Amino acid sequence: MIKKGILAGCLSLGLIVASCSSDDDAGNVINNSNLTLNLSGLEDLGSDYTYEGWVIVNGAPVSTGTFNVNASGTLSQTSFEVLSSNLEAATAFVLTIEPVPDPDPAPAATKYLRAPFEAGNNTATVDLMPVAADGFTGSTGTFFLRTPTDEAPGTPNNGNDQYGVWFGTPGMPPAASLMLPTLSEGWKYEGWVVTQDGPLSTGTFTAFDTSDDNAGAQDGFSETASMGPQLPGEDFFRNAPNGFTFPLDIRNRTVVITVEPFPDNSPAPFTLKPLAGTAANSLPDTNTLELNIDSFPSGSVSR
Repeated sequence: MIKKGILAGCLSLGLIVASCSSDDDAGNVINNSNLTLNLSGLEDLGSDYTYEGWVIVNGAPVSTGTFNVNASGTLSQTSFEVLSSNLEAATAFVLTIEPVPDPDPAPAATKYLRAPFEAGNNTATVDLMPVAADGFTGSTGTFFLRTPTDEAPGTPNNGNDQYGVWFGTPGMPPAASLMLPTLSEGWKYEGWVVTQDGPLSTGTFTAFDTSDDNAGAQDGFSETASMGPQLPGEDFFRNAPNGFTFPLDIRNRTVVITVEPFPDNSPAPFTLKPLAGTAANSLPDTNTLELNIDSFPSGSVSR
């Protein structure tokens, strides 16, 4: 009987302890709140990349989760549970483009959108992260048609200038003309010509007064030919990529400059297309690139 009494007492004590522990856990309930994205203009990143949201809390990024976008621009998820205290303390929301799989828990350099939370306001409008505060306001540029990589130094023009496009103004030497903001880490500009077979890249670049990253990749120029002007651009009469036919006449075609993630998630043009224009039918007239703000993503973030 004594043993049973002791055992009963121990069991009762155990229940009391367990009950207190449970009460302690109940007092530490984690409170989450919803972060809601209302974004349009995002593009499908394919299977190798994904979007990830972050809130900036005490100067540090805290992930809010990842999502994808389909070919129609629809987000796979628009509402995310986030620790309430983090949402209340957040000063901004940031959207990045991350690789899949992602070996680094920190945000990638490809920071895409930012939405600052003002004091007392729980809804924030997004703006572009790749550029400075003024964005692309006032951005302009020009391009001209010419094939300098087919011209040996000191020789006359070969009469095939319709097969090349260069971003600048013609002259001796040609001069830079692009008026675009400096991009942040993780982004580059890229030039394109829209052909009947799809968009064809002229190369990526971050500076406007020197050769782009594609210099020589498609030109196939000889040692005696010119290396081309110190400008972004390309001649399209040698070494056509698969699916394209050279020489390519640029006249009357659309010429575009995009902002691309770096590393790039796709060989196709990214959704950010700040400048676009149409090549004239005459040579080598200066052609104007105009601001194309309709291609920018927009929307808001609510907490």
